[in-house]
Amino acid sequence: MTGTLLSFGHGYSARALARRLLPQGWTIYGTTRKPEKAEALRAEGVVPILWPGGDLTQALAQADHLLVSAGPDENGDPVLREMGKAVSEMAARIKWAGYLSTTGVYGDHAGGWVSEAAPLTPSTRRGQMRVQAEAQWEAVDGLPLHIFRLAGIYGPGRGPFEKVRQGTARRIIKPGQVFSRIHVEDIAQVLEASIRRPNPGAAYNVCDNDPAPPQDVIAHAAELLGLPVPPAVPFEEAEMSPMARSFYAESKRVDNRRMRQDLGVDLLYPDYRSGLRALLAEEGG
Repeated sequence: MTGTLLSFGHGYSARALARRLLPQGWTIYGTTRKPEKAEALRAEGVVPILWPGGDLTQALAQADHLLVSAGPDENGDPVLREMGKAVSEMAARIKWAGYLSTTGVYGDHAGGWVSEAAPLTPSTRRGQMRVQAEAQWEAVDGLPLHIFRLAGIYGPGRGPFEKVRQGTARRIIKPGQVFSRIHVEDIAQVLEASIRRPNPGAAYNVCDNDPAPPQDVIAHAAELLGLPVPPAVPFEEAEMSPMARSFYAESKRVDNRRMRQDLGVDLLYPDYRSGLRALLAEEGG
């Protein structure tokens, strides 16, 4: 199966998907705001488009698959704001559309489990904007939309090892705090599986099988490196950016059974331990 994918906001996760699809003969148009990133995408085999401002005519005419990674802002979804009419006009011939959202749409569950059936009750402004954007995409008539609610993303270049090596990592302790996470290659695997098994209207939680306290992940990274476990810092005393602190406002365990069962996905990295081991091996550590 091949096709033509138009990827709005062609970033970390979308690039991982492209690495799977391009060798199969897909054509991929990817938008970016930065000229230097456009050249990097071209080197990877993606047809880059500087957007907003660039010419999307050819991509819109040829695409039969659509992926949206661009995040919302205070004024809603930027793709629909700029391209809503064009998206509506192409909706009927799109075979699959994917929107990358976040598990932040569920809000705080005090460490409890959440499935896709859970109410969308975000406690952060960032989560509220995602709920709004999901609804905007669901309102596009005739679009075969699939929503992917991603947990915390890690992978090459986005692991804890560098901070541990530099001695800047901290184990921030907030009793009861649990996060779910997902390796970027598993995100790509899930997206490809959905493209092959379209189920318009579906929403999937995309996370591994092992929600865990963040301090456990840092400690394991240190152990893999053979370095001292970073010091524990109580959450109340930790110096953190407002963005980082906001993540600790929510604690939940995310259920991924629909993703695994409906899409037949066997995770490459079912927990953070296997994922970190693989990252370290890739780095040559």
